[in-house]
Amino acid sequence: QVQFVESGGGSVQPGGSLRLTCACSGFQLSDDIMTWPRQSPGTARERVATLAPGGATFYNNSVKGRFTVSRDDGKNTMYLQMNSLKPEDTAVYYCQKYGSTTWGPGTQVTVSS
Repeated sequence: QVQFVESGGGSVQPGGSLRLTCACSGFQLSDDIMTWPRQSPGTARERVATLAPGGATFYNNSVKGRFTVSRDDGKNTMYLQMNSLKPEDTAVYYCQKYGSTTWGPGTQVTVSS
């Protein structure tokens, strides 16, 4: 059974950093395209980062140069390092296996002074 558990969110001031963690089970994340979508109230869900099985990474222009996605195959865990956070990064962040309809609980990120 595919499962995702996101953690690491919190409240930070603009310019701060957070590292999100996605613990995966029921599949080997290194075999699949993995993504970090986010959603804030009243807006459409937005994919901010993608990690391909071979290690290639892709980023939404809004986070490029500030966010970094990575994984630990031994722990079957994916990470999202977020630096230079902005108020517009405030959202619930999820991790997702491309094509899956399963969702984890998400983790709230709030950037505010």
